[in-house]
Amino acid sequence: MLDKVKELIGEVDAFQSSNVEEIEAFRIKFLGKKGILTDLFAEFKNVAEDERKEFGLYINTLKNAAQEKVTFLKEVIENAKGFKTKYGDLTRPAEPIELGNRHPISLVKNQIVDIFSRIGFTVSEGPEMEDDWHNFTGLNLPEHHPARDMQDTFFLQKNPDMLLRTHTSSVQMRYMESHQPPIRTVSPGRVFRNEDISARSHCIFHQVEGLYIDTDVSFADLKQTLLYFTKEMFGKSKIRLRPSYFPFTEPSAEVDIYWGLETEVDYKITKGTGWLEIMGCGMVDPNVLKNVNIDPTKYSGFAFGMGIERIAMLLYQIPDIRMFYENDVRFLEQFKSVR
Repeated sequence: MLDKVKELIGEVDAFQSSNVEEIEAFRIKFLGKKGILTDLFAEFKNVAEDERKEFGLYINTLKNAAQEKVTFLKEVIENAKGFKTKYGDLTRPAEPIELGNRHPISLVKNQIVDIFSRIGFTVSEGPEMEDDWHNFTGLNLPEHHPARDMQDTFFLQKNPDMLLRTHTSSVQMRYMESHQPPIRTVSPGRVFRNEDISARSHCIFHQVEGLYIDTDVSFADLKQTLLYFTKEMFGKSKIRLRPSYFPFTEPSAEVDIYWGLETEVDYKITKGTGWLEIMGCGMVDPNVLKNVNIDPTKYSGFAFGMGIERIAMLLYQIPDIRMFYENDVRFLEQFKSVR
């Protein structure tokens, strides 16, 4: 009986095949319910007691050899077909990788920052949750000043002195407190105002404000800086400055660019005039410089600010500001080719 088991072990070791059906027949022959091993285990009770231990070892050896042979041959076939590799099936078509893209607000912000960085402006940032001093009082807007009503503010319920900043001018205040002239910085960021949400306005939007302080800074410097920006950003070389009022600049102005009247859209967005307002600006009020311990008799400067959404709407002809915040994939995918 032992000789028969040894012959079967030799048969298992010698068996080779690359045919799935032959391997399955081999498995059934040795490991099936009516296979050779089942018969051998049934014969075990008839073996002499002094031979049972050795007989049992050889049967187990045969069983393990048969199982390992079947497993090995199946793996060889699967690997040859590419069904199973270290990294999975390398022959499968790859899943398409969706490329991400920047949000239009980020695209425009980065473009604005890049333009001003070419003429020496650095980037400064500050907290979105601000105190009254940096957002209002230090900017020449003392308590009960009527100009505060121009910016409907979100105040924090637990601390009335804290609020969500209404402009990034608060960043400029903090920058002037920690730096001495010459100062040349732009402050991009998100701001908040309690306004009704419509196609043209939102309670959350983004600004970029610029500040330049040094000796002998004039209004002519401001105009040339803004003219350079409009040429680089819009390709427009004609601007005008209209007198306006901002508490923290004196004199103050609104900046218009000549957009033109070449298309029906041009007529619509400029209301038939060809001119389009893009930002506010002015010379920094001496009181603001005093509040941050900068000598207004020695230094002067200018500031300007623009809404990023407004610029993006002009560049990409977006009709509704709410589209920036709805995260509609169909809208965002239009900017995949823009970097």
